Amino acid sequence: MTDQPFSELVPEGVIGFPVTPFHGDFSLHLDGFRSNLEFMLEQPFSTFVAAGGTGEMYSLARDEYIAVVNAAIEVAANRLPVIAGVGYGSRIAVNMATEAAKAGASALLILPPYYPNASFEGLLAYCKTIGNATNLPLLIYTRDWVKLTPWEAEQLAEEVPTLAAWKDGQGDLRNYQRIRARLGDRFTWIGGVGDDLVGGYYGIGIRRFTSSISAVAPKLSILLHEAGVARDDGALTELTDQHVLPLYDLRTRRKGYEVSAMKALLDLRGMVGGPVRPPLVNLRPGEKEELQTVLDSWAQARFL
Repeated sequence: MTDQPFSELVPEGVIGFPVTPFHGDFSLHLDGFRSNLEFMLEQPFSTFVAAGGTGEMYSLARDEYIAVVNAAIEVAANRLPVIAGVGYGSRIAVNMATEAAKAGASALLILPPYYPNASFEGLLAYCKTIGNATNLPLLIYTRDWVKLTPWEAEQLAEEVPTLAAWKDGQGDLRNYQRIRARLGDRFTWIGGVGDDLVGGYYGIGIRRFTSSISAVAPKLSILLHEAGVARDDGALTELTDQHVLPLYDLRTRRKGYEVSAMKALLDLRGMVGGPVRPPLVNLRPGEKEELQTVLDSWAQARFL
């Protein structure tokens, strides 16, 4: 593990989450990925995740994964660190981790393994195996079935020394506070449910969050962070109520819409989104018109 603390490697601020664009035939649109990322990086993000959940990591073939991570590192060009997503099972995750490290990634985001509702001992072994594969700092992503107690978090901290950051994917602020109170500065704490929960995360002292809106309206993501840090509750409430919740109301309608909606917004904006790969589903007829209304409100507010 690098001697540089993760909190310095990834300073306070917004962590971007680019999508992985596809052509109409579902083939990888790598040029689109590069151009989208160049657009995102015009704003002062602290880092971004290549091939994460929003980046449809689980849909990527091995060569596609390597291509996306390499392209991300080329575009970032030492301007900021790149975090690569890893997952599936331990053997595949180790392969992904070593390839990402070889490409020049600065950290790894551990997504839940393929087997849902595994025992904690199995999850712990999964994380330890990935941690032993490289010296890169790890972020655990507690989404879906990975719901951990403060005691389990403490055991992870003790047995996985390269585990450096905790990306909350549950939105249970009560439990997150308890975990954070128990472990203090052992981890760097990240709000990971979405842009709609910035007020809650920043209210309990978190100062980093992952943003999928960053792929389409990066200025809005930055403004959410700035309002949260300033504790300008009025501005944060207005941004959230008027410009974030209308999008999240649509995103929560169907499983996977957190990706489908962002890709559709990119297409509407004239950028590169494309379809999602099954088993994710694209938006239903009429829903793109709803997204166009969201996009129009962002344009009127000069977030685009």
